[in-house]
Amino acid sequence: MLTYMGQFRFGETIIKSLLLSIICSNALAQSSEIDRYNVIWTTQSKNSGESMPCGGGDIGLNVWVENGDVLFYMARSGTFDENNQMLKPGRMRLRLSPNPFTANDFKQELRLSEGSVRISAGGTVLDIWVDVFRPVIHVAIKSAQPTQLNAFYESWRIDDHVVTGTELRANSYKAPQTFEVKTLKDEVAFQGNEILFYHKNRADQENIFDFTVRKEQMEAVKDQLFNPVKNNTFGGIVRGRNLRAAGNAEGVYASSKFRAWKLESMKNARSHEIEIGLHVAQSETLVEWKAGLAAVFRDADLNKKTALVKTQAWWKQFWDRSYITIEGKDNTISRNYQLFRYQLACNAFGKWPTKFNGGLFAFDPEYVDKKYSYSPDFLLWGGGTFTAQNQRLVYFPMCKNGDFDLLKPQFDFYLNNLRNAELRSEHYWKHKGASFTEQIENFGLPNVTEYGMKRPAGYDPGMEHNAWLEYQWETVFEFCLMMLETERYEGRDISAYIPFIESCLTFYDEHYQMLARQRGAKTLDENGHYILYPTTAAETFKMTYNSTTVISALKVILERLLALPEKYLEKPQREQWSTMLKKVPPIPFAEFEGHKTLAPALAWARVQNSETPQLYPVFPWGIYGVGKPGLEIAINTYKYDPHAVKFRSHVGWRQYSIFAARLGLTEEAAALTREKFKDSNHRFPTFWGPGFDWTPDHNWGGSAMIGLQEMLLQTDDRKLFLLPAWPKEWNGKFKLHAPYQTILEGDIKDGKVENLKVTPASRAADVTILPL
Repeated sequence: MLTYMGQFRFGETIIKSLLLSIICSNALAQSSEIDRYNVIWTTQSKNSGESMPCGGGDIGLNVWVENGDVLFYMARSGTFDENNQMLKPGRMRLRLSPNPFTANDFKQELRLSEGSVRISAGGTVLDIWVDVFRPVIHVAIKSAQPTQLNAFYESWRIDDHVVTGTELRANSYKAPQTFEVKTLKDEVAFQGNEILFYHKNRADQENIFDFTVRKEQMEAVKDQLFNPVKNNTFGGIVRGRNLRAAGNAEGVYASSKFRAWKLESMKNARSHEIEIGLHVAQSETLVEWKAGLAAVFRDADLNKKTALVKTQAWWKQFWDRSYITIEGKDNTISRNYQLFRYQLACNAFGKWPTKFNGGLFAFDPEYVDKKYSYSPDFLLWGGGTFTAQNQRLVYFPMCKNGDFDLLKPQFDFYLNNLRNAELRSEHYWKHKGASFTEQIENFGLPNVTEYGMKRPAGYDPGMEHNAWLEYQWETVFEFCLMMLETERYEGRDISAYIPFIESCLTFYDEHYQMLARQRGAKTLDENGHYILYPTTAAETFKMTYNSTTVISALKVILERLLALPEKYLEKPQREQWSTMLKKVPPIPFAEFEGHKTLAPALAWARVQNSETPQLYPVFPWGIYGVGKPGLEIAINTYKYDPHAVKFRSHVGWRQYSIFAARLGLTEEAAALTREKFKDSNHRFPTFWGPGFDWTPDHNWGGSAMIGLQEMLLQTDDRKLFLLPAWPKEWNGKFKLHAPYQTILEGDIKDGKVENLKVTPASRAADVTILPL
């Protein structure tokens, strides 16, 4: 972000000229195209379940108009409380008098090319947008006649709240404890003619980090652990021109009581402006945090004249990076593809990744499922708990989109927790390597409830006592793959990621030789391969011997690491990883109805979930696919393996559209993709879910995006395959990114590519257009 900002350090006139030229050129290119997908509502909403996303930087808003009031929830990356619940900073309610939004010409529009929401009626236009480069929300109102503005900041965290029952699933305790779990109240007050609000995590009592470390027997290394919960403080200030403090009000929205702090306009005016600055920091003192918040506003004031035009320029270049459009009856697919990409872009510069279970756009939970009548902070699967199997689907599509900047928060999540994962191995097993489990906290340790607090005597303290998650360590390799992909796609220097990738590999090398040594005299099998037992194939095939997901991960990551340019690895490192690669056993096979198939493992004890890890060599690992050896074996797996057939679906994180696309099964891929991209059952088309998780279901959207991309473009090192699973009746346009800093763009008509442009032109020789 800072590098991009540096491009605008010119005189004000030059800045404006430069930005206007960017805006105009892009507007003539992709912006006019993207505006076709703007979401327009001509009636007000019934409740927050009919809200519209808006955001930028790392702030997300749910915007809706209800009974003439304009409302929006605010969310920001990193707002983790003492329980690791992700709390919304609050809700705003705007009320104009006379109220224009009762007029018959009401219109609410998500303006994609600008990243904003516009609400208009009765001669009044209200624009809501978020500064991409600083955490400030802007509201600008212009009316044909003078109006009075009443702006209410509303908080439901007005008292300490004891969390019980299923509401505990919104935080990292997940289940009842022997003590009361409380969401502590916020502090809100008028500060002159502004409203100050904040939540500061208390340091005088045990929080979820302390509790987890104690229960997981990590206290001996506690002082060395990365701890994002300690002193975390978040909140902001509401301010505006021509506004003054005007008292309090109370009410109930959905199932939550709230208190409101009101600002009112000093005099009626044709224009009003509101700014809400948000700040998140681990500040030891409130004075320190307030100084950080003041710095947010100083920066906003210094950049007031250019903030909007820079934000609009960012959105315009974002849309020009990549697109897939489909004309005709299936154009809903491409519309919802763009809408979901917008949701992801609202956390482009967050310190924390976009979570799979709602991202920044969760709303009152009773509008998802009536049995969860809790506060707007509620979402299933917690706030500070991250599930790699789900997170990967949110982030994989960003490479082909060219959204490399959006990958940073997810990569940083793992880099920040590398030492914690290494300390697990050193403390529990006295060996090296990073041990990343599934269902980990934002501080890298297993979620304490998933870890299991009722454990048999003598049970390995480094293990999760959990039927779904035991021995599931390989999911981290998918993020290693993304890191390696950025080197290939973007040409990024990934030196900072190499120690991380090596540490993840070291864990498997040392841990499975340790386990083998505990059971017998030999650490390798008769062929010199690892004895990968116990392992797991996703959460489904448990207590496996030689899991296909583990084997595929080790094979691909080692091969890709060794394929890196010479500067990344010294000779001893290359020798070490070449030796390890030779120890990786072959992928196991099975047979059904006389057809050779991929097996999830050589053997397993039970089936626990409903994933299809026997197809992971297809995706994410790309060992099998179009133009690669053994394609028929992978197709047989898709068609004949009983579990693969039984679990087939488009819902949630299901990946069958991706599998079908990578196998060149055009009809199956198209049918599943249509289902994936159907409008959600909420008013906003891409608020999918809850599926297996929550709404908006971001791993539903991410898996849908990947499937569509793979139907259009597949890659095998330098080989580029266009239309490997693309229906002939889908006409449209595309612009996608490929390895070796390559961009492909063109038109598709009647199953053929027209006006193909490959950048750099030298890569055109590597393109094969299918079917031949």
